[in-house]
Amino acid sequence: MPCLENVQMPTCVWFEAGEKRNALMSMLAGILFFTGWWLMIDAHAVYPEQIFSTYHICGIFGTLSLVMVNSVTNSQIRGDAYNGGCLGSRGAGGWIFLGFVMGFSAVIASFWILIADFVSTKATHSWPGFALFLQNFLIFLGSLTFKFGRSEDQWG
Repeated sequence: MPCLENVQMPTCVWFEAGEKRNALMSMLAGILFFTGWWLMIDAHAVYPEQIFSTYHICGIFGTLSLVMVNSVTNSQIRGDAYNGGCLGSRGAGGWIFLGFVMGFSAVIASFWILIADFVSTKATHSWPGFALFLQNFLIFLGSLTFKFGRSEDQWG
């Protein structure tokens, strides 16, 4: 005999993904981006002697990748709504490819730094290396979430 048979849960008004999908994906991408930078800033504040200034280049390249990837709409790549510029849809495709290469490079470089400087050398604290890798991974994940999670209805 089920005791919760007649219990009805109200629908969640703010989570209707239909017309609010772009806003939700933007918020999720922003949270991932913020969390990545927050982890790295935390690691730098707690262990400043283990993080060199050059380690932040990975995060800067990841951030530039996020901007590059999300500055091109999917319709511009397909050539549907883009007939301006000197390179057209090929230029948009090249721009997004360069953005993805930068993002992958930032993730791979941060993983390399994690292994080379924090895991294999038996550093006193390995959290800064993990924070660097998580920063770049979350920025790249936020970029993918924003790029492929939104619909073409509102933003192109």
